[in-house]
Amino acid sequence: MNKSELRKLIRNKRRNLSLHRRKSAARGLLTQLHQSSEFLAAKRVALYLSNDGEIDPQLVLDDLQQRGKQVFLPVLHPLKQGHLSFIRYTGNTRMKRNRYGISEPDFRYGKALNAKYRSAVCLPLVACDERGNRLGMGAGYYDRTLAFMHDQGQQPALIGCAYEFQQLPQLPAEAWDIPLTAIATEAAFRRF
Repeated sequence: MNKSELRKLIRNKRRNLSLHRRKSAARGLLTQLHQSSEFLAAKRVALYLSNDGEIDPQLVLDDLQQRGKQVFLPVLHPLKQGHLSFIRYTGNTRMKRNRYGISEPDFRYGKALNAKYRSAVCLPLVACDERGNRLGMGAGYYDRTLAFMHDQGQQPALIGCAYEFQQLPQLPAEAWDIPLTAIATEAAFRRF
């Protein structure tokens, strides 16, 4: 199965999950992240807002804020085509919809911080494999934004957030792909 077919299959499976299963998975995700020393020690964490059936990290966001951590959300960078910027998120952050219809902080009013200054980045995925290779939506935003990690090593920790069925034995990997440090699902936390 090629990447395009795999994306279509898994995205459909995510979208067809019941509301009960989604809520249960969101609670499980938080429980599993609490097994991670990287996550618990992180002071600045980049998250995402759920879209297209992705596992919902809202409980994770709430937990981080209750524990006094700084939360940052991805924004399509307005000047650097194909890149993300990470804007600090609080309950008062002005939000808008980007060109994909995803809610994000308004770049004009937010405070951006480069991804290299995050303790952890919790990112969505379509699939990942047992070696930490990640299959995203195909636009390459995270790979371009995190390309500095090829030279710098695994800082920040990259934690993929997904449903258990999104982990596969093997995915094709490209030279520009940035491998994950770990994956958190509703059922397990696995380091690579």
